[in-house]
Amino acid sequence: MSLLTAFGLFAVTAMLVTYALERRSPWWVLAFAGSCWLASAYGFLQGAWPFGLVGAVWGVVAVRRWQAARADLAAAHLVHRRPPS
Repeated sequence: MSLLTAFGLFAVTAMLVTYALERRSPWWVLAFAGSCWLASAYGFLQGAWPFGLVGAVWGVVAVRRWQAARADLAAAHLVHRRPPS
């Protein structure tokens, strides 16, 4: 197995694992974005530029979802806070 193939295997495996864990924490969504960008780099390095392009776009979409999830958590935290006595 070449180093490039091992890198691609790692990137795609990371995508799968982080996607499966996304509901646990918004940080997994951000990790998914990073793994998408790793897979994108693999696609470009391999010469499969459509795969690289789609991976980069998915990374941007995941960062937007992470931002939304963080905002939702912050809003939920404010709603459940008790006023000082």
